[in-house]
This record gives sequence, C-alpha cells and structure tokens, in this order.
Amino acid sequence: MATKRIFLTILGLIGVSWLVACKSGEETGGEKKAVIGFVQGGASSDWRKAHTDSVKEEAEKRGYELKFVDGQGKQENQIQGISSLILQRVDAIILAPIVETGWDNVLKKAQQAKIPVLILDRSIQSDDSLYEGYIGADTYEEAVKAADWLVEKVDGRAKVVELQGAPGASPTVNRYKGFRDAIQDHPGIEIIASQSGDFRRSKGKEVMEALLKKHGDEIEVVYAHNDDMAIGAIQAIEEAGKKPGQDIILVSIDGVKAAFEAMVAGKLNCTVECNPLQGPAAFDAIEKILAGETIPKVTMVKDEVFDQSVAADVIDSRKY
Repeated sequence: MATKRIFLTILGLIGVSWLVACKSGEETGGEKKAVIGFVQGGASSDWRKAHTDSVKEEAEKRGYELKFVDGQGKQENQIQGISSLILQRVDAIILAPIVETGWDNVLKKAQQAKIPVLILDRSIQSDDSLYEGYIGADTYEEAVKAADWLVEKVDGRAKVVELQGAPGASPTVNRYKGFRDAIQDHPGIEIIASQSGDFRRSKGKEVMEALLKKHGDEIEVVYAHNDDMAIGAIQAIEEAGKKPGQDIILVSIDGVKAAFEAMVAGKLNCTVECNPLQGPAAFDAIEKILAGETIPKVTMVKDEVFDQSVAADVIDSRKY
C-alpha cells in the first residue's frame, strides 16, 4: 500500500508540473524571452532620443523585456546602473557609454556573473575580452568626410572655429583627430579656436557667442561635432547680426531632422550623417550572443554626407 501511495504521489506531482508548464507556455507564448538591460548616456539631444527610441522599439517588437537605465550624462550613473542590472540577473546588457575609459571593473563584474555586454554607439578603451562586440558609427571617418566637404567648398582656404563634443567621449576624440588629419595637407585651412560645447545646443550657443566676441569677422567656418551645437551656433551668429550659411559656413555631424530644416532655410551648409537607428542591429547581435554565437568585435554603421543642394529633396524621408 505504501508503494502504491508513493507511486500515486509521483504521478500527481508530474501532473501538476505538466499543468504548470502548460500554463507557463500559455503566458509566454511557449518561450520565455530574455531580459535585456539597456544603459543609455542620457537624453541631451534629438539624436540621443532617437537612439533610445530605436532600442526600446526594437525590444518591444521582438518581445523582450527591457530594463532601461538613464545615465543622465554621468558615467557614475551608468556604472551604478550596470551593477544594478547584474544584481537583477538580466540575460544581457547593452551599454551606450558616455566616455571611453573607466569601464574595466564593472565589465569584469558582468563577466564574472556570466552576463554578456554589447557596446553600442560610442567605443571604449578596455580589454575587448570584457565585452562581446561594438556596434556604432565610424566617428573618425565622419570627421574626415566633413573636412573633405569643407576643403572643396572653400577651395582649401578658411579660418575655422571648432565646437567640440563632451570631453572624453569617443566621438569627440575621433571627430577632433579625423578633421585635423584630413586637413593636414591643406595649410590654408586654419583652426583658430577649439572649445567644448558638450554636444548641447545651449552650450554651443554660449561658446559661439564667446568666440564671436573674441574673433569677430575673422571666423569664416564653424565645424561642430554635432548638429545641436551647430544649431546653437546659428542662433548666436544671427544675434550677432551675421547670416549663418553665408557670412559664416557651418558644417556639422549627426544628420538629425533639425539640421535638414536648417539646411533648407540656408543656415547650415552641410551635415554628415551619424545614424542613431541602431536598435535592429543591436538586437540582431544580442540574439546571436544569447544563442552562443560569436559576433564581430567591431561593426560599423554606414553614414552619408548631405548638404544644402539635396536637403529639400530628402528631408521628408528623414526618420529622426
């Protein structure tokens, strides 16, 4: 009798397990989707907002639960966010780093917890064994494209002021170096001032106001590391009684909708695209990582150059 009771108990447990499994399958559609952490740098520009939306929309489209961390412009917030996601035992982390350095310790923690990390948008200077791969734009080549356009536009002669991005960020470093490398064979192009506008429109306006007071009519070109600072510079130029796009040529990087509007209005001369719609590529990579596949260490997003001559024709097709 005791043996029979044990047998019936086992059958009952099997039945309960089967029912729970069926119920779980009904609730999740038969397969439990992974939980992904996304650690963003902030929301300081239209570009950054489009980047965030792209990742969030792709997560929802594919049925993933996304735990979002807003770094609010501070690396320490991002590091704390990653540590929190590790404690929550997420299945993978997407990191859009604010700066290049200072990530080793927290990436080692993720690795020890067997949580893979994908670097998105901005590159980092770390042992590449600590993360699965990097997906983003070639920000050095973007600067080369901006410089090449300018060299042709001004026939190799111009006095330039530069609005740099956030200090320590990989796009700032690369857009600084790429531009200089591209103009080194054109001594007629002279950078007379270079200052950080922190990738922000308000800061770009503030810095441009100061540069106009100091250099005045000497300024022939503004090279901005992103569109938001260029738009801030446009405001400062107009308030100084000059015509942006005519009295002062402006070339910038990102390719946001507001830049195309400025080109159509004749106030911005050129923008080099830096496509923020990286969500699909990010989740293609995440799915391969979770399946145990190896992804390339570096995947570059293709970018294009747009100037006033094409702005009106393509503005309606811009998605960000």
